[in-house]
Amino acid sequence: MTETASAPLRAALVGTGAIADAHAAALAATPDAELVAVTDRDPEHARRFADRWNIPRVDDSLAELLERGGIDLLHVLTPPGVHAEQAIAALDAGLHVVCEKPAALSLDELDAMTDAAARSDRRLAVVFQQRTGTAPAHVRDLLHSGALGRPLVAMCNTLWYRDPAYFAVPWRGKWATEGGGPTLGLGIHQIDLLAWLLGDWTSVQGQLWRLDRETQMEDVSTAVVTFEGGVVASVVTSALSPRQTSSVRIDTELATITVDHLYGHAHEHWRITPAPDVAAEVQAAWELPEVEEGSGHDPLVRDIYAALRSGGPLPSTATEIARSFEIVTAIYSSATSGQVVTPETLRADAAHRRSLESPVVDLRRA
Repeated sequence: MTETASAPLRAALVGTGAIADAHAAALAATPDAELVAVTDRDPEHARRFADRWNIPRVDDSLAELLERGGIDLLHVLTPPGVHAEQAIAALDAGLHVVCEKPAALSLDELDAMTDAAARSDRRLAVVFQQRTGTAPAHVRDLLHSGALGRPLVAMCNTLWYRDPAYFAVPWRGKWATEGGGPTLGLGIHQIDLLAWLLGDWTSVQGQLWRLDRETQMEDVSTAVVTFEGGVVASVVTSALSPRQTSSVRIDTELATITVDHLYGHAHEHWRITPAPDVAAEVQAAWELPEVEEGSGHDPLVRDIYAALRSGGPLPSTATEIARSFEIVTAIYSSATSGQVVTPETLRADAAHRRSLESPVVDLRRA
């Protein structure tokens, strides 16, 4: 499946909502990519988007786009309810796929997508751009090498604000079309960053709360997640927090690592604080690289396309796409059963592997 031709890889977008501009900009900044086609259920919106980004081809439907061919990769940027169907159609047509999060409505759908990639010998990447950037790569190396000692305790907070109008969009706030609440749609980014830094999870105990918004799902969730090696993490996701922040904190034997930002981070958002007895020469080895790159779609898309061009494996920023989805699913599963969920018990929970729909503790005032 090596892509060795000198011409850039030809990309298409399905969906021209707000996130499509980030993908178009990332593709424009990627030497190995050329954005050649776009489609959307609203043809006029697609044409305006194509005019803005100088895209030569607008197709009336995804079926038409796939039938006409001339595409190497499809970026799936539609609401999550159709991600699996569209990604599988593209993979079966011989295209690589880059899919926005959440990649699917359930783990079963995600499994179907990865199965389609395997049988077509194509690559499936899910957009978790919080993994990208020189700071998290450096911190991950420090953690995995043991330079900071054993990780012990962590916190992962996604405290965002989404007003009632946000949930009034027809596909939002419904299990059938959004798949899950803010835990899936918002918190998964920081959960994914935490898991990318720490590794595999071993247990989850979670709760779902509906405190204010008109939605079928939660607007707040709380969870305790443990990871291999014994790290204990508190995970809180909220769509009700006017002072918004996204944060991850990891306390190790020798230091505290923190990143506090909102929708993207650079070196200025990261801090490594040593324990009082750590020598200065040890601390010096922890300093962030002099060459800085922030997080975002640009480095993720660039590295995905470079890997496809070389025929090598996808970068770590685009692999292990199921791990954070498993943690999110385990939160919903635990909230339903009231029990601690492990990877083994999650595999046995056929209902939540098929759908995240769960009872929610409703504390709204009458």
